[in-house]
Amino acid sequence: MSKRDYYEVLGISKSASDQEIKSAYRRNAVKYHPDKNPGDRSAEEKFKEAAEAYSVLGDPQKRAQYDRFGHSSVGGSGGAGFDPTIFSEFGDIFGDFFGFGDLFGSSSRRQSSARRGADLRYDLQIDFMDAAFGIRTRIKVPRTEACEPCQGSGVAPGSVPSTCPTCHGQGQMRYQQGFFSISRPCHQCQGSGRLVKDRCADCRGEGRIRRERFLQVTIPAGVDTGSRVRYSGEGEGGLQGGPPGDLYVVLRVGDHEIFERQENDIHCRIPISFTQAALGATIRVPTLEGEETLSVPPGTQSGKVFRLRGKGIPGVNGRGRGDEFVSVNVVTPRKLNRDQRRLLEQLADLTPVENKPMERGLFDRVKDILG
Repeated sequence: MSKRDYYEVLGISKSASDQEIKSAYRRNAVKYHPDKNPGDRSAEEKFKEAAEAYSVLGDPQKRAQYDRFGHSSVGGSGGAGFDPTIFSEFGDIFGDFFGFGDLFGSSSRRQSSARRGADLRYDLQIDFMDAAFGIRTRIKVPRTEACEPCQGSGVAPGSVPSTCPTCHGQGQMRYQQGFFSISRPCHQCQGSGRLVKDRCADCRGEGRIRRERFLQVTIPAGVDTGSRVRYSGEGEGGLQGGPPGDLYVVLRVGDHEIFERQENDIHCRIPISFTQAALGATIRVPTLEGEETLSVPPGTQSGKVFRLRGKGIPGVNGRGRGDEFVSVNVVTPRKLNRDQRRLLEQLADLTPVENKPMERGLFDRVKDILG
């Protein structure tokens, strides 16, 4: 049986933000959780289906692949599959509310004070040609990084933190409220499980400091406005020795003075003279890589579109290349000298009625009126 679209599973649009995806998954997980629907196989399947959808849409790289190629790009025809490790992101719900902490490992995660750093977004403006063929450039990213003197611990060098006596190093306090067992961060150590007497002077116990870093980024050929390039580990530094987040470079591509882009194809308009259109000609037209010759056959009408195969934008995945479409625009001269006017009048006298669309149209209308 074919799989349902992941956006349909979570009940969201394809333009949903990361927070909207996470919120939609929370709603579905709570609604169809087996503990709330004992013995209901249909609810259990929907619970797993929602988890599978979130495991793809909640990951920016997997989501981009899925948006482009569908289910086959995220684990073959079988899809991404049910991945229980994603419950670790929702410890407040599945660990504390449903008691899933020990089952899926979120309990051990809460005992650690280490936290992954936040992801960062950097908006980068590039020009049309750089988007078409790729570019390597340097950007300056303000971010927090692990403090070097204390190695991200927040403790002054030579000092050792003590175990919190309130939570006994767990970082959490568990309370029983009727049927449910609820955990909250320890108020004394703020969830770290330890007490620091001597804080690092450089980071004031935070474990991180603010810096601006220059990074060399490589933008692949074929990107467009809205494309994202991920740089692992280049985001905000982690807390208490946790891993850093990722950096997402989001692109905005400038316009071109000649070409207009439609997916991987490019379009342009080229003016030609009346005589070139009537008699035919070989003209030079611009492409992304220089000029090319184009044969205009006799009798070409204004607006005629010619196709140059393989002269468009390269595919961002390295496969194939778009085409270039050239639309010719027959230009009518605004001023004529005496000889030009005489020659055109002679041409008008020699042109048969059937080749004069306006005159032919008038003749047909008169004939229709008179029967």
